[in-house]
Amino acid sequence: MSTLRVPQQVPPASEDCEQLKKAFKGWGTNEDLIISILGHRNAAQRKVIRQTYAEAYGEDLLKELEKELTSDFERSILLWTLDPAERDAFLANEATKKWTKSNQVLAEIACSRSSHELLLARQAYHSRYKKSLEEDVAHHTTGDFRKLLAPLVSSYRYEGDEVNLTLAKSEAKLLHEKISDKAYNDEDIIRILATRSKAQINATLNHYKNEFGNDINKDLKADPKDEYLAILRATIKCLVRPEKYFEKSLRLAINKRGTDEGALSRVVTTRAEVDMKLIKEQYHKRNSVTLDQAIKKDTTGDYEKMLLALVGHEDA
Repeated sequence: MSTLRVPQQVPPASEDCEQLKKAFKGWGTNEDLIISILGHRNAAQRKVIRQTYAEAYGEDLLKELEKELTSDFERSILLWTLDPAERDAFLANEATKKWTKSNQVLAEIACSRSSHELLLARQAYHSRYKKSLEEDVAHHTTGDFRKLLAPLVSSYRYEGDEVNLTLAKSEAKLLHEKISDKAYNDEDIIRILATRSKAQINATLNHYKNEFGNDINKDLKADPKDEYLAILRATIKCLVRPEKYFEKSLRLAINKRGTDEGALSRVVTTRAEVDMKLIKEQYHKRNSVTLDQAIKKDTTGDYEKMLLALVGHEDA
């Protein structure tokens, strides 16, 4: 479901590196050239470009980009050029240094990635920060947030499609009881969300809706201002309907007074090679404008060009 437009004939990495080196030379940086290369290469190709650049010039491409570029465009290029696991590790680490909204980023990374991707992110975190994601999350959070997020980031779920319907039925009933009692931080709620496979959780939540009449997230909206309930809802959405979660993240990032470039860059760079096609369809359906149009209206210059390249805009 990638929207990335990679040319059919991709030049060798050595040629891309020569062009990138050229883009950094002379008066001012050639941003268009950088976008035309990095904005149209997949993760495996970008990895080879980074390695080849280091071998050819003895320099780290990321450091070069950091030196030459600025602001939101710089951040989007740097996030994009990172290996996906490194990128997740970087975003998660950044989230452990901030409060409130950043907890949602941790839930997003823990629940919208596959078990293997989350494991790779945790390994990348070890290499990059010389400590574990689990210990930083546990240290950064408190109370109910810690109770939920620590097991989520430590999870290694089963990835198969097999579903136990008897279990789905009994756990739907259990969830309904706890939610009816407003025991939102109950260990059974957290256990189910942190350990069951996505297919099993989906079956449980379908049963919940059929049996009790409401979507579970509707029942978790008792207090719209409650930050913990917001994280709980984000967790569920990321597990069963990630494209809906990311559509909403983009809508909130773009429709705010003043764009939330941090969220916009994060969602576009992390989903461009995953499910951006579904997110774009969802966005169009929900907002009556295309995501491309919304990005054009809300961003400018090189940053706009880079985002449009990643969401697969025709002219980018």
